[in-house]
Amino acid sequence: MDKDMSYGDDYKFIPATSKQSGISIEVLPDLFVHTVQIVNIVFYSYPNSDDFVLIDAGMPSSADAIIIAAEKKFGENARPKAIILTHGHFDHVGAVIELVRHWKVPVYAHSLELPYLTGEIDYPEADPSSDSGLVAKMSPMFPNEAVNLTGYIEELPLNGTVPYMEEFQWIHTPGHSPGHVSLFRERDGALIVGDAFVTVKQESLYKVFTQEKEMNGPPKYFTTDWALAFDSVKKLAALKPAIAITGHGLPMSGEELTQNLKRLADNFEEMAIPNKGKYVNKENE
Repeated sequence: MDKDMSYGDDYKFIPATSKQSGISIEVLPDLFVHTVQIVNIVFYSYPNSDDFVLIDAGMPSSADAIIIAAEKKFGENARPKAIILTHGHFDHVGAVIELVRHWKVPVYAHSLELPYLTGEIDYPEADPSSDSGLVAKMSPMFPNEAVNLTGYIEELPLNGTVPYMEEFQWIHTPGHSPGHVSLFRERDGALIVGDAFVTVKQESLYKVFTQEKEMNGPPKYFTTDWALAFDSVKKLAALKPAIAITGHGLPMSGEELTQNLKRLADNFEEMAIPNKGKYVNKENE
């Protein structure tokens, strides 16, 4: 069955990195974030066990680096229970086929994301006009064609639970993509954001490399529905998370997170929505 899995024809290695690449941070005893070039993956570990779940699947051609990070953390031949995808953009599924073939595990995503993960629909092309930063200008070279995970991809449970991640709930946070989800645990306020908001100016090559921490909306060049993106940020701010692991940038917690997330929710139009671009609504131009 795995022989039928495939990336789009535009799949390729992207030569972009950051000073955080290859570095891991234990955010909580059971949450471990690892940076792959310019994007974060998350390991959720079971208490008193080597069992774990992988959230998102990194950049193209990063499978070996992810497997090494997993084995360093969980032991030789470590194998997750599942892979959970916040969404299917290239930098979050870049190694997913190699990881599925290596680990033989299921992959879960929101139902609205499944067409982009079963080879049916390509994502809209990136918008380089959304920002003056060099990453935004480079974005037309980023893969946007659908990945085909037919046979391994499954829909997240309709009751909001996250497979193999006790106490976590998935929250639909669209805007950056139709089926984007974030994962939240009420007990300690732990939030795995995906790209609903990020803690680095992802459009700027310099800031991506230096990982200068600052609150931002979702990456502009791939966000296609700004009204939904705004609603998603307000939804996450209302949860009052204590700590946030974003798809790009360093984790943020405590009062720093509270103040910055409130500021983003209160000032989303000014802080996040581009002044121009093909995905900006007329009333926001």
